[in-house]
Amino acid sequence: MYLDPVIQASAEKVAAARTENVKLDPRRMTAEEKDQLLKTYHPDYREDQFQILRAGPNKGDKVPHELASLLQARSRVDPAQTSLDAPDYDVDVLVIGGGGAGTSAAIEAHEAGANVMVVTKLRMGDANTMMAEGGIQAAGKPNDSPAQHFLDAYGGGHFAAQKDLLAKLVTEAPEAIRWLSELGVEFDKAPDGTMITTHGGGTSRKRMHAAKDYSGAEIMRTLRDEVLNRQIPVVDFTAAIELVLDENGRCAGAVLMNMETRERKLARAKTVILATGGAGRLHYQGFPTSNHYGATADGLVLAYRAGARLLYADTLQYHPTGAAFPAQIFGALVTEKVRSVGAMLINANGEAFMNPLETRDVSAASIIRECSDRGSGVKTPAGYAVWLDTPMIELKHGKGTIEKRIPAMMRMFGKYGIDIRVDPILVYPTLHYQNGGLKITVDGQTDIENLFAAGEVVGGIHGRNRLMGNSLLDIIVFGRNAGRSAAEKSRGVQPEKLTLAHVDQFHRLLDQSGAGSGAVSPKLLPTYNSLGKDF
Repeated sequence: MYLDPVIQASAEKVAAARTENVKLDPRRMTAEEKDQLLKTYHPDYREDQFQILRAGPNKGDKVPHELASLLQARSRVDPAQTSLDAPDYDVDVLVIGGGGAGTSAAIEAHEAGANVMVVTKLRMGDANTMMAEGGIQAAGKPNDSPAQHFLDAYGGGHFAAQKDLLAKLVTEAPEAIRWLSELGVEFDKAPDGTMITTHGGGTSRKRMHAAKDYSGAEIMRTLRDEVLNRQIPVVDFTAAIELVLDENGRCAGAVLMNMETRERKLARAKTVILATGGAGRLHYQGFPTSNHYGATADGLVLAYRAGARLLYADTLQYHPTGAAFPAQIFGALVTEKVRSVGAMLINANGEAFMNPLETRDVSAASIIRECSDRGSGVKTPAGYAVWLDTPMIELKHGKGTIEKRIPAMMRMFGKYGIDIRVDPILVYPTLHYQNGGLKITVDGQTDIENLFAAGEVVGGIHGRNRLMGNSLLDIIVFGRNAGRSAAEKSRGVQPEKLTLAHVDQFHRLLDQSGAGSGAVSPKLLPTYNSLGKDF
């Protein structure tokens, strides 16, 4: 029961309509309807929220204002005051980032015999991987195939994905599941040992493998333990604040900064893997976010300043179901699995207004439309929201289903007196995923030789929208790929003189173009203090 009388009255309408709504199978939108909906309501189409870059590899492209400010900022490192003569660390493969992609890369590079080191801004595992709930896609059952997986993902990404990258993602998916299982990930299984799979938004087959509704945490736990068991060196609470190149323009390491003491150190490496994750903590357009605390686009900034191109940096994913009430969990992810196991999106009047398994961008835009032009949103202290009718799940599948299939969701809302087995929950889109990122080749290399990238920092794999479960798959497939490729490449690299000349060159471009934002980057941590000062 909700204490707010307006919210409670609306919840009662939802309950009264539940037995009829549960019988519904709302039709899917046509392609034309989807296009019109997105152009009218999706945040990616708000032209006033973007600006044109005036300097760097993507000069002339539009990106969100918040990202443009960091891409066109000055470095935290002054080349004239930075000695590159005596590296504090000297390795074959330097992995920057300790989430799912970084740990997968480190494991495979180590397996290939490379001398590997991981540096991570917070702790190993403080990453969006840890917060992913719904599951990981892989076409491994008789009625499915990688080809069908490709078609679903390619269409869901508005036919904009790099086909070679997407093909690699889907064809290596079953092997990724096998690899994780052998490492110790406890996926949901039927009594006979077969994998339990479910639908996700935009999927034509049930190919979502999950560990209840804490899939990312289970995967991250396993990968972290494997890194520790292999005794791969991990330097935590240490951010990369600038990439270092050699005289021939190849990536050759990074300048690091201890996040507590601000002491700076130099890491020299034959190859570098960027696995720094996303940008949700930039709070584009003022949206709340489901992202972890360190998701501030660091990898995009570092690689861009060194000369790497970005793909689709103007497109973000706003997960349709972020918690909209109570305030303590505002923006927190309500996994898509809640809809895949039977809950429907319902407006303030108790009406089901869309098919619950439309793609994420279409679902988010539908909710925004419901709360704006249609005036059918539920008034909350933070704005407007719609209902996700969770009690429907047990009406469809029987008592105990919620506790068995989505226990983390039940606990999260239960802390605030909301029993999702009885009461529907309020949701609104939350900034969730960076669809765009660094351009890479199939072996994971960016435009800069010896600089590889994996995970959410990469663009092009998913196109302009990502389907549920393909990000956890992405970090495994392309994390492993980057690790293997970087280790192989490192064998033929001879150390050259280190330089930060690219930083001076970029600063000159900013001065010449007048594009300088006045900021310094990377941002490293979000700003929530009253003074508005960056870390």
